[in-house]
Amino acid sequence: MTLDVEPVRTELIEFGSLSIQYDQRVLRPRRWTTAQSAWASALLRTAPAGPVLELCAGVGHIGLLTMVGQDRPLVLVDSSEVACDHAAANVERANLPGPVDIRCGLMDGLIADEERFALIIADPPWVPSADTGEHVDDPVHAIDGGADGLDLARTCLELIGRHLGDGGSALLQLGGLDQVAAVSDHLTDHPELDLRLVEHRAYDDRGVLVLLVR
Repeated sequence: MTLDVEPVRTELIEFGSLSIQYDQRVLRPRRWTTAQSAWASALLRTAPAGPVLELCAGVGHIGLLTMVGQDRPLVLVDSSEVACDHAAANVERANLPGPVDIRCGLMDGLIADEERFALIIADPPWVPSADTGEHVDDPVHAIDGGADGLDLARTCLELIGRHLGDGGSALLQLGGLDQVAAVSDHLTDHPELDLRLVEHRAYDDRGVLVLLVR
């Protein structure tokens, strides 16, 4: 018996001023997340010196758009080899003035203890496991955030707490206001992270961005 295998088709999507490639094995870039890039870029105008880190970067679109016109180093981290391959192609296409380092693997093992970042962008999967079936066009591994949707978000918070430089800030993407409240409670319960949630911006039913500072 021959199984029908869907051929891999590389596609391009306009993402702000960039042209970003991806395929059906990774999460398709959401255009609303250009708002995350715009907010991050604005934060960089007053950020201390230092590189930028994007966790759960996927094909790199949010971090790359953030860095248009910036000569700071950018580090992109993702666990998917397919996503990292697309990110490498998107780095070439973006032609940024600063260097970009792509690290593929589990994020909590890819950042050296001494590394500090002026800005950290985090885009973890945030769909609760029980709800992933509602998103039939998305690869499950790219959207599954565990029982409450926050498994990888909590890992991101640990890494932000460990690697955010003095005077820096972080932008974390979440799925809704209930998750914002849960993250706020998590920070209260873990004062060792030394992080405060100081602002959130909701984008209808598409997602929420939260700003974290020391």
